[in-house]
Amino acid sequence: MAHLTCELVELSAVTDARYGGKALGLAELSAHGYAVPAAFVIARADPEALPAGLEERYAGLVAGTVGTVAVRSSASGEDGAESSFAGQYETVLGVESYEELVAAVRRCVSSTHSERADAYQAHSGISGTMHLVVQEMVDARAAGVVFTADPTSARRDLAVVDAVAGLGEALVDGSTTSDHYEVDREGLITDRQVPGPPALTDSQVLAIAAGAREAEALWGCPLDLEWAIDRAGRLRWLQARPITTLPGDLSAMDSVVNTEDDVYTRCNIGEMMPGAFCPLTAAVSGRAIEYAMQQVQVSGGFQKAYDESRWLQVGYFSGHLFLNMTEGTALSSGILGNSLEQYSLSIAGRVVDELVPKPPKSFPRRLVNTVRLTTFALTAGRHIRRLDKALAATSTPSASTPAALLAELDAAIELYNEATLTHVRSSSRSAVAANVLEDTVAKQAVKAGRTVEDGRAQASALMAGATDVESAVMLSQLDEVVAELAGSTEAGGRFLEREPAEAVARLLADGGATAQKFAAFLARHGHRGYRELCVRDPSWGDDPEGLGTIMQGMLRARLATGNGNRPPQTVDDADLPRALRTLARLARAGARGREATKSRMVLVAHRLSRGYRLLGEQLAELGRLPDADLVFFFDRSELPLLLGTQDVSELVTAAESRRAALGYQARLEFPDVTVGKPVPFKPLPPEGVEDGVIVGRPACSGVVEGTVRVATTIAEAHDLQPGEILVAPVTDVGWTPYFTLIAGLVTDIGSSVSHGAVVAREYGLPCVVNTQGATRVLRTGDRVRVDGDRGTVTLLS
Repeated sequence: MAHLTCELVELSAVTDARYGGKALGLAELSAHGYAVPAAFVIARADPEALPAGLEERYAGLVAGTVGTVAVRSSASGEDGAESSFAGQYETVLGVESYEELVAAVRRCVSSTHSERADAYQAHSGISGTMHLVVQEMVDARAAGVVFTADPTSARRDLAVVDAVAGLGEALVDGSTTSDHYEVDREGLITDRQVPGPPALTDSQVLAIAAGAREAEALWGCPLDLEWAIDRAGRLRWLQARPITTLPGDLSAMDSVVNTEDDVYTRCNIGEMMPGAFCPLTAAVSGRAIEYAMQQVQVSGGFQKAYDESRWLQVGYFSGHLFLNMTEGTALSSGILGNSLEQYSLSIAGRVVDELVPKPPKSFPRRLVNTVRLTTFALTAGRHIRRLDKALAATSTPSASTPAALLAELDAAIELYNEATLTHVRSSSRSAVAANVLEDTVAKQAVKAGRTVEDGRAQASALMAGATDVESAVMLSQLDEVVAELAGSTEAGGRFLEREPAEAVARLLADGGATAQKFAAFLARHGHRGYRELCVRDPSWGDDPEGLGTIMQGMLRARLATGNGNRPPQTVDDADLPRALRTLARLARAGARGREATKSRMVLVAHRLSRGYRLLGEQLAELGRLPDADLVFFFDRSELPLLLGTQDVSELVTAAESRRAALGYQARLEFPDVTVGKPVPFKPLPPEGVEDGVIVGRPACSGVVEGTVRVATTIAEAHDLQPGEILVAPVTDVGWTPYFTLIAGLVTDIGSSVSHGAVVAREYGLPCVVNTQGATRVLRTGDRVRVDGDRGTVTLLS
């Protein structure tokens, strides 16, 4: 084989990555008309056998310029699609003579075997031939980098520009703080952090971002580009390379927006489906909610038939589920006794000015629609009985082959859709009673010279005292188990000293009375848990580590305070007018029914979760998937493709990129209401905070002062201490056991029939919901006063 010698290569002759990614990036930029400083490549650089003509080529490069060049590595594999090697090899700036050039070549080549480069090569599995780019240096007035996707958040809708005055090396080596800009795809600067005199004008920032976006389109992938603005104000491009640290596109699985004017919200649905979800959850639980809500429209006469091909009522964006409020406005214009304002309040807790009312229907049509929807809600009991029969006749999908198992799962999807629809019927019945009660009491309060808030607080108090509410029963049963552990020094001590999962396993294996009560708890509530409609997240019954951690926290709190679960609240409504008393009792019964159907719905989701996990295990065993968990990152429509023998490597790679994206999606936050496609944002402190007072909606009466514990995830709730005030975005059933520890509850979103409000009322916890951002204003350790009568949270210190 012939020895490949060191040679000079002109930038215009570079057409592929054989001379390294840096050389290719510059060549492509130059070929597409970008202003790239003059450069050439030393291929297969060898300081002991320099290429012929190097001195003459160097002289030609510096002629007519500032007279200095930079020597940069462009090794094979460097700045490529797989690895960047950023900072692993030497770069030499300010080379002013041929002798300095030769020294720079030696220095760069020797860095190939530096300790840091060897470590990186071993980690990446990439090592290659060293090539060098010799490039005219720009006498820069400002320089920096631009990323066409935010490398921190992985958002591809944002370009990030970092700039410093002078040469960009000050940015790379961290010796100065850069100006920082974020630019959206509409060409708007959405964020800026400029610690001193700005290095750029806004027009220069936008020009840099626009140029980078054009290069991204040419490359077909997100890019990291270096740039400089010379003394004449010209934008020069110094380097372009793929960003190698990004996960998959956070928006790759987004649903289609119906119209750019549609109004989406995380309120309401965010209580049932908090956080970001894997694609299979969207295709299973998200679609079940879509099915149920479309059927409401069909039942009310607003839609002819269920449209399986479209997302009309729900949207899935960047891993999060949203409610399409625009589609729901048909209800406010098409039935009696409902307005756009009432609809907004019931969903978002405020009047949504962005909503445009649909043309009102005629009175006869509204009357017919109202009767139809009332019938829909009042027939919940019949459908619950039918659902119970179906649940008793079916079980968890468990076929022994992937094809048969997928067929069982598809059949279970039909049951899930019906269970979700039944829950929506029950919730409608509950919401009607609660809304009428609140509206009636609020009007009476105003008539009596009090405020609407006073009326809402009274309505919340009247809704307390419902018996056999599923969440409260669940908490009571688990607390009884913890109480028995606390009553035995030996048993309690053993439970606390063991790892959580082992503690649960040993308790179940004990066989005693406490173990039997715990087994009964799991038999009734083991399918419940945090984010319980996520088919990937385990239930309490499948997550002994998580359940054990919660129980240990409850046990420590009981041992520390001597207190356990609060006794359920009771309401004496004997002195109320008969009509009001009836409304209150209907509202309490509605809350009980809503919780019960939610449990049935979750049971089907739990069965599906176990079935899909089994499918993943079977496919992994057959070699069709690298691991069982990856099954959750396919759409339902893609799963049949995994059953055959065709090559699915590209599909598997796509699923792996979706899995890598989920953690980034989980950190995204969105406005409570968005017109058009929801776009993540960096939230500011919420409006309505004046003189240290956060205003929300009263959900359970009472006033309490205490120390704040902000918990944005269930994992953060593990740190709760007895008597603290829990401040959370929203709570679902998975948070319920922590209600034995807290003295009060504050949530960002929610309503009087939210899970947190219902359980708080049953145990007399002062509760304020729908603060629209208490988690962003308060910090763990703050002292606050929670006034559940007026719906306020006052910062004391």
